[in-house]
Amino acid sequence: MSEIEVIPAGSLGRNFISGEHIPEGRDEYYLRNEQSHKHESEWRNLRADEIETLVKNGNNCDRWDDILVTDQFDPTHVRGCEFHGLVRIGRLDPVYLGHHDLTVPVGLTNSRIISCDIGDNVAIHHVRYLAHYIIGDHVILQNLDEMHCSNHAKFGNGIVKEGEEEDVRIWLDLVNEAGGRSVMPFDGMIAADAYLWAKYRDDPALMERLGEITQRSFDPRRGFYGTVGNASVIKNSRIIKDVKTGPCVYVKGANKLKNLTINSSPDEPSQIGEGVELVNGIIGRGCHIFYGCKGVRFVLGQNSNLKYGARLIHSYLGANSTVSCCEILNNLIFPAHEQHHNNSFLVASCVMGQSNIAACATIGSNHNSRAPDGEIHAGRGFWPGLCVSVKHNCRFASFALLARGDYPAELDVPLPFCLISNDTANDRLQLLPAYWWLYNMYALARNTWKFAARDQRQRKIQNIEFQSLAPDTTEEIATALDLLEAWTAKAHLRKSGQPADALDPDALAAIGRELLTGPAEKVDGVEILAEGVEYSRRDTIVLKAHAAYAAYREMLHHYAVRNLLDWMEANPKANLAAMSGALAGPRERNWVNLGGQLVTAPDLAALKDEIKSDRYATWDAIHEAYDRLWETYPLDKQRHAFATLLHLLGLDTLTPEAWTGALDEAVRIQDHVAEQTYLTRKKDYDNPFRRMAYSTDEEMEAVLGTAEDNTFVKQVREETGQFKKLVEAVKQRA
Repeated sequence: MSEIEVIPAGSLGRNFISGEHIPEGRDEYYLRNEQSHKHESEWRNLRADEIETLVKNGNNCDRWDDILVTDQFDPTHVRGCEFHGLVRIGRLDPVYLGHHDLTVPVGLTNSRIISCDIGDNVAIHHVRYLAHYIIGDHVILQNLDEMHCSNHAKFGNGIVKEGEEEDVRIWLDLVNEAGGRSVMPFDGMIAADAYLWAKYRDDPALMERLGEITQRSFDPRRGFYGTVGNASVIKNSRIIKDVKTGPCVYVKGANKLKNLTINSSPDEPSQIGEGVELVNGIIGRGCHIFYGCKGVRFVLGQNSNLKYGARLIHSYLGANSTVSCCEILNNLIFPAHEQHHNNSFLVASCVMGQSNIAACATIGSNHNSRAPDGEIHAGRGFWPGLCVSVKHNCRFASFALLARGDYPAELDVPLPFCLISNDTANDRLQLLPAYWWLYNMYALARNTWKFAARDQRQRKIQNIEFQSLAPDTTEEIATALDLLEAWTAKAHLRKSGQPADALDPDALAAIGRELLTGPAEKVDGVEILAEGVEYSRRDTIVLKAHAAYAAYREMLHHYAVRNLLDWMEANPKANLAAMSGALAGPRERNWVNLGGQLVTAPDLAALKDEIKSDRYATWDAIHEAYDRLWETYPLDKQRHAFATLLHLLGLDTLTPEAWTGALDEAVRIQDHVAEQTYLTRKKDYDNPFRRMAYSTDEEMEAVLGTAEDNTFVKQVREETGQFKKLVEAVKQRA
């Protein structure tokens, strides 16, 4: 059956909305008039002399009475155009519009324009089909094959319009390819929203409410026009359908853009470049998508980039992320994700931000079950190295670093800041806890700074914790300390031939604690086995347990004192007693990474209850609730830091002597951080295989600089000096 429809002459551009969808007393243009930048009184009909000029300039129209203009309209700037339906044209001055190296005259030439509103001083040249769009002021549209909007356009939102069936709704299958965590995309969705919706599937009332909020947040009426924001440029592109753009969007050479919202602003302009094909998506402000990228059913957070043929499908990619060349399928990725290589692959994962996927990494590509329904969950700082292959299902604590290798079985690694390696020679898995603190302080210390520095968002909707040591990671460290104690005790008892099963957990912990805080040789000579880490029969070995235990405790101390100093700095007249009174309370152990923002589990439970009780009618209202939690977060974190320090010191109250001792220990640790930041950077300069590329030390220094002159090394040393001054000032108030 042919899908070609024969349309009577004179009807093109009319009856955009069918009669049953037009309210009584309205016409088909009522929604267009609501969207229009101008009041109806500003438009007028063409004069006879203007029509004569338009005809002489090669323009034609099936009904000149349907062409409305403003008083500043100049018909000499319209040539070779064909008009159908109601077309309204703003002022046309004898000026040019310039954008980069392109300069074009204001006016309309060689274009077919159907039922559109055109703003002031617009340049539309060689647009072969332009229908049902509202064009802002100072817009350039040049060399486009087709650009039009349907009466049921949703602009990438997961809603249904009047008269539509439910099966047309767009869903994103996040985290799980089988669709068990699907969410409706919507303009304004942030990572926290996606996580709230995808994660808590065991709460059907919450799921229902989130769907209702999304549907009612957008107008279901038919007949909205596509829009192009002021000062936008769209050129040399093929198909643009059902696309809504903000101001200052720049599109050049795109193949196909369909069912999209492209957010943009003068301060955060978005750009789409050559060969790009995007369907069913939401694009945040300040995004750049270039060079053959493909996106289908996706949401792209603010200030993010897709480049060099990247594929983003059924995924949410958080703010401040850069993805090049690779393929990303069915993922929920929190802010600050980096993935740059053509041969990397990420599928069916929840990656909680500040992450980096290296070349040849295939994360979740090996389906080791009877159905493609596996998942990978990775905490902040996830970094699988070169040629890493990881199977479903896996779970990783924060700042997990995987050495290259094909990991043959499912993994559940509860140790944060851990190096994971596959010892194929001995057929075993190896864990090196606290690796970053022990061996790469430069990278760890720089981590917080670099992600904050790359955050160029002007309007920060998604709240983000950039500190590597925060309540979530320190609670993981506390869990890791408990595990190291138990595993070390069992290893010691096993070596001595004593049964471990007869001891309760507290007794095991006491034995392990004594060993791990005693002489290193009592631990380093014992093979410590981790339990429940790999779904296989082979052993999992814990390396450097004694050093890691001490490093974890230093990290907790560093976190606790730094946050308490923040409280003291914010309260310059307070002493130890005041701080203890303000921050006393039980330690909250359960924290949730809500798209980059950390919240306590009780606060999140309360928020979910409020959503279910219909307290929030829109997603904006939910975002305001996130912001209120963010406002209290610094104090929540400081209370957590206070309780953490007491637990670490084994105290119920913080005495002046203990506080002074804790401050002195914090200074020692900060000196250690500064020194190790320098030394781990200096190792690169001392490497003989790096030096061999240079004939002289002077040549190497000219190319690379020196570790002493490294900007970040200097910054850490400066921060260390400021830290010591603050400690001395606080000591005076103890």
